[in-house]
Amino acid sequence: MGEFSKVERDGHVLIVTLERPERMNALHSPAHFELDQVWNDFEADPDLWIGILTGAGERAFSAGNDLKFQAEGGTREKPASGFGGLASRFNRTKPIIAAVNGVAMGGGFELALACDVIIAAENARFALPEPRVGLAALAGGLHRLPRMIPQKQAMGMILTGRHVPAAEGYELGFVTQLVAEGEALNAAKAFAAQVEECSPVSIRTSLDVVREGLKHASVEDAMQAEYESVKVLWGSEDMVEGPLAFAQKRKPQWKGR
Repeated sequence: MGEFSKVERDGHVLIVTLERPERMNALHSPAHFELDQVWNDFEADPDLWIGILTGAGERAFSAGNDLKFQAEGGTREKPASGFGGLASRFNRTKPIIAAVNGVAMGGGFELALACDVIIAAENARFALPEPRVGLAALAGGLHRLPRMIPQKQAMGMILTGRHVPAAEGYELGFVTQLVAEGEALNAAKAFAAQVEECSPVSIRTSLDVVREGLKHASVEDAMQAEYESVKVLWGSEDMVEGPLAFAQKRKPQWKGR
C-alpha cells in the first residue's frame, strides 16, 4: 500500500488502484513518482504477466492533473515515465488493462489511452478538457487519440474538450468493452484471465510487434522488419510447450520464458 496507490497481486496479475478519492484520483508530482516505482517493479517481476489500473471510489478513474495542487504552488515535476508513471513508458513489455469506473478526464483519459485495453463502466465519461483551463493534453492524448479513432472524431473531442459517455467511446473505438456500472474491475479481471490462458512470451512479442510495426509506413515494411522479441519467442520454453501441450491434448504449463 503506497501513499497514493494500492497495489494487489492476484496470481500473475497486478492490480493498481489510484487512491486519492478526495481529489477524484487526480494525480500530483508525488503520485507520479510513486506510480513510476510501482510500474518499474511490475516490469521487473517475472511472475507478474498482466497489469490492471483502476481508481478508488465510485466517482472517478482519474480526474487527471491535480490543478489545485498546482495552483497552491506544488511542483509539476514528473519521472521520465510521465503522467502516472505510465504515459511515457514506451519500453514496457507487459499488457495493462484500464478498468474505468467513472470519469477519466485529461491526464486520467491519457492514462487509460496509454493502456492496451480500456474496459469502461456505463457511467464512465472521457474528455481532454485541457484547453478549457489554458492547457493542452501533452501527456499523450493529442497523439494517441487520433491514432485510435478517426481523426475528425478525435479532433472533435480535442478542440471542444467535450465529455464523451462510455457508450459513445465504445462506438468510436477507444473503449474495448462496455460493462454495467460497478463492474469495470470485475470485467478487467475476467479479461486478464483470458490473456493468462496465452503464453506470456507470445503476449509480450505480440505487443512489441504491434507497437514497433505501427512505426512503419506500410504493412510490407512492418512484416519485413526484424524484431528482437520475435527472436526471444523462437528460443523460448513456451514455444516448445505450446505445440507439445496441443499434441498431448492438455492445458499448457506456461513458464513465461
